[in-house]
Amino acid sequence: MPLRVDHDQRRAEFAAALVDIAATRGLKAVTMREVAAQAGVSLRQVQYYFASKDELLDVTWKFLADRLTARVIARAAAVGKGLPPRTVLSVTMGAILPMDEETRHDALASAAFYATALTQPGFADSAMQYPNALQNFLAHEVRKGQSAGVIADARDPAAEGALLLALTNGLTSSVLAGQRDAQQAAGILEYHLDQLFGAQAD
Repeated sequence: MPLRVDHDQRRAEFAAALVDIAATRGLKAVTMREVAAQAGVSLRQVQYYFASKDELLDVTWKFLADRLTARVIARAAAVGKGLPPRTVLSVTMGAILPMDEETRHDALASAAFYATALTQPGFADSAMQYPNALQNFLAHEVRKGQSAGVIADARDPAAEGALLLALTNGLTSSVLAGQRDAQQAAGILEYHLDQLFGAQAD
């Protein structure tokens, strides 16, 4: 019998290979040939699944976003069901911080994508859809907190979502650069959440 190939799995393997390159050498080092070498396959196999490097980059950025989503879901499930907004925000932002080798690896790759977006406007247009979706999700949880009476109504959910994402990204960069360790960064996030969820008492 001919070997059945899982095409989605194959594409994910090539995306994972690109993440490995991005995390260690940045996106400037990424070529279709380098991805093939990292994945241990021929260049022809990568070209079979991706018509261009740009297509491969787009798929890989989504791959990273999906991996973050899966990490958040797994960590939330480990805590329990029907989590309150405070816990959801803590779990979500905590999943972004480079707390271990896996999250550090993904954070380095994400930083490489951000760096490329700074100098390539066309790439930024597509790359920002995932951070924007995350920001909207954080804002949604803030609204839920307001509905539950644990966040002050005066808070602007959209602005709070943007602040939460910016804080998390900034702390992630500071951990990667060695300014502070991951536990210190996590403590700062919790401090900010204390302020946000204590605002109704002001």
